[in-house]
Amino acid sequence: MSKLRRPFLGDRYIFVTVNLLRSRSKLEESDYGRLAIALARMRRRQGFVLTVWVFLPDHWHAIIYAPHPVSISRVMSAVKVSSMVAINHGRHEKGELWQERFFDHALRTVKDYWQTVEYIHLNPVRRGLVKRPERWKWSSFPEYAGVDAAEQEKRCGLAIDRVRLPADEKARI
Repeated sequence: MSKLRRPFLGDRYIFVTVNLLRSRSKLEESDYGRLAIALARMRRRQGFVLTVWVFLPDHWHAIIYAPHPVSISRVMSAVKVSSMVAINHGRHEKGELWQERFFDHALRTVKDYWQTVEYIHLNPVRRGLVKRPERWKWSSFPEYAGVDAAEQEKRCGLAIDRVRLPADEKARI
């Protein structure tokens, strides 16, 4: 869990990045599946909203809305521990998996939100993993492109929570 003091507890859309420890081997297909299951399980337990996500070999991104009194730190701690246990079990390994701290950025406007969604979904393309975002299985992009939640859940085990944002890109969120 991060030891940074965060000036807000919840009720915000927060862009998070979690990095793999440099000493650990890159995530593989089976690890992504375990991460998806852990994230879905912690979402049910913690009651947070997941609106965008992508898993990559050495890090993952998401936009999470943690309703008060749930804090983003509590959410991230739960997700990191749960996914570490699942991935370590699957790999027959022990020890920390994720860097202790995580990056977070509170999204303030609708424009900021949509720019972050685009950044997240294009990450596999920028990293050279695929030529088009729809080719990367471990992303919420298909739902944004029209795939329904049930199909996405069957495809990779994790679907997004759909939210309504104001149409005005300058609106505060």
